[in-house]
Amino acid sequence: MIRQLSAALLIFFASVGQGCAAPDATDRPNIIMILADDLGWGDLSCYGQRNWTTPQLDRMAAEGMRFTDAYAGSTVCAPSRATLLTGLHTGHVYMRGNGDVQFPEDPDELTIASMLSDAGYATAMIGKSGLACNSTDAMLPNRKGFDHFYGLLAHKAAHRHYPKVLFRNGELVELAGNSGYLGEQYASELFVAEALEWIEAHHEDPFFLHLALTPPHADLTVPDRFAAPFRGRFEENGRGYGGYYKQPEPRATYAGMVAFIDDAVGQVLQRLRDIGIDERTVVVFASDNGPAREGGAVIEFFDSNGPFRGGKRDLYEGGIRTPQLLWAPGFVRAGSETSFVTAFWDLTPTFLELAGLPTPDSLDGISIVPIMKGATHPPAAATGRHLYWEFHEHGGKQAVRFGQWKAVRLNVGAVPGGPVELFDLQADPGEQIDLSERYPEVAAKLAALMDESRTPSSRFRFGTN
Repeated sequence: MIRQLSAALLIFFASVGQGCAAPDATDRPNIIMILADDLGWGDLSCYGQRNWTTPQLDRMAAEGMRFTDAYAGSTVCAPSRATLLTGLHTGHVYMRGNGDVQFPEDPDELTIASMLSDAGYATAMIGKSGLACNSTDAMLPNRKGFDHFYGLLAHKAAHRHYPKVLFRNGELVELAGNSGYLGEQYASELFVAEALEWIEAHHEDPFFLHLALTPPHADLTVPDRFAAPFRGRFEENGRGYGGYYKQPEPRATYAGMVAFIDDAVGQVLQRLRDIGIDERTVVVFASDNGPAREGGAVIEFFDSNGPFRGGKRDLYEGGIRTPQLLWAPGFVRAGSETSFVTAFWDLTPTFLELAGLPTPDSLDGISIVPIMKGATHPPAAATGRHLYWEFHEHGGKQAVRFGQWKAVRLNVGAVPGGPVELFDLQADPGEQIDLSERYPEVAAKLAALMDESRTPSSRFRFGTN
């Protein structure tokens, strides 16, 4: 049976992109997008972490594809997740920053869930909602294309791993024994259990599951069995600030939170194997932005940002370049690696092509299915393209990547159209040497790309957020 499913998937992938009609529902692959929260590029052992191992994610990489130059949609949660769900970058998407803002109603900014649901996919979002930063609208996920939602509506609520309440399809679910900071029911454990149950219930359908886990974000807390193996291994400097839980063992706990993420991914992949749908399922794993310092985490101690500069809230590489793994047994060549430059807004077109659906011309992203298929040359749509980010905190920031070149503009609110820093990522991935004076024509070109890449936003205006 598995060989038959794998053969059907291979036939489908061979036909993708050739203008064929949408394939029969039984041939369309399931799609799972697993997202970690504030996990750094260097936090996985398959990306160089030496203080611990991530065996399940390492196995995912060994059986699938590892991306070296994959980017999040932004350097903070809400806009990053908005780009993932819409295929629009932060110069065009409505939700360009954190704050009291949520997705507009359909048909404005359709999510990948709405598009796949209309095509017959069962859809679910479990975990931290990417549809609003702070919302009390319990039915918003269901209205934006998700048949099933279980999780947290507000990002501030996701700072706590033992919340007092969750929401399931508009209904409040009280979590007995939880105080917020501590408790008996770890939210992401509940999310994993819900996801496994939902997969079982829909394994005969083509389905799309977005599993948005909350570690290692904000409060440093994790069930003891994950932190215990790391106790005594690191010199601790117990601290907390900004209303976060004052964790006395932040380093052992952070390592345990990464171990939790690793275990969660392993459970999902094993469940797919156990019920025999692994060879007709595509799984993507990534982080929503670079590593953070909230709750007492220390980026430098574990080299969570790998060889890169900065972290969360920076548009330097450490804030936006994240780990990304793709797993599709029987299709993606095991142990493959790509340096193709991709960002979150490429995932919506990719998922649409996997489902045999057309990509709207209005999207910023391109499908990376050719990369998955082992293309030795970039897709034609990638020729001459650039990636763009904007960020509306810390005075306003913009960034562009174009080939080997990266430009960063700071203090945009005070000095719109101001000078840019220019880096050659091929020679200087750590962005230590500003080459804008040595290559003024390159700097000018990337600065012009910044100016061309955004449309005005009434909600997000540089200098006012």
